[in-house]
Amino acid sequence: MFILEPIETKNLHTVLSANDLQIGYKSKNVKSIIASNIDFDVNQGELVALIGVNGVGKSTLLRSLIGVQDALDGNISINNKSLKNISPEDLSELISIVLTEQPISKNLSVFELIALGRQPYTNWIGTLGKRDIQQINTALELVGITELRDKKCFELSDGQLQKVLIGRAIAQDTPLIILDEPTTHLDIYHQAYILKLLKKLCVQTNKSILFATHEINLALQLCDKIVLMQPDKVSVGSPKQLIENDSFATLFPSDLIVFDKISNSFKIKT
Repeated sequence: MFILEPIETKNLHTVLSANDLQIGYKSKNVKSIIASNIDFDVNQGELVALIGVNGVGKSTLLRSLIGVQDALDGNISINNKSLKNISPEDLSELISIVLTEQPISKNLSVFELIALGRQPYTNWIGTLGKRDIQQINTALELVGITELRDKKCFELSDGQLQKVLIGRAIAQDTPLIILDEPTTHLDIYHQAYILKLLKKLCVQTNKSILFATHEINLALQLCDKIVLMQPDKVSVGSPKQLIENDSFATLFPSDLIVFDKISNSFKIKT
């Protein structure tokens, strides 16, 4: 399996930073801690995967990073400004979000759904200006769905709809895009297609993309950095660094699945 080398980061701007982060839930005076000591950066143009077993806290971390859920401790910064000090209006120009099961009207056309990404910039009645139209057309082209622009969303396959949702995030024109399991419900070909599309968008637009995924073998091949969540620790590094540190050795119970360092992939134990 081919592993991408980490891109040079010393001259890149840090778009998202989590410092000594503690996440979980707070009820009255009781804290339910899910994960602590989380430290990582997402730099300009990086594709970063958030991986871990079910229930380890990936969705909780994403909700904390986008401001939907308060972190228990630590600091989250976007473009060197604390998330706590960013208004919802300003945040919509910094982060665009693609959720797994987000409510959308499938009676909208592809163009109309992508146009929703321009809401932070349009007037109160949502009138699209020349720049808005240009951004929408650019998004259609970047994700390769220009020929679908007039189709209704209910006519699309799951893979096509996922590309439309990514197009909406591109049209929003934020420096950071966060996705929660963007390959859910897709076959292996379209899983690879979507993740390769995300990598291409990082290269072509210089945007930063952070996504949660269970497609670990694909993430190892395509990502610049991985945030590996485990019940007792959070490890961060390039795929190559994490493999060399044996970080994946204890991710799953070894009676069924093992990490093969020869192929750099998980395999079923036989």
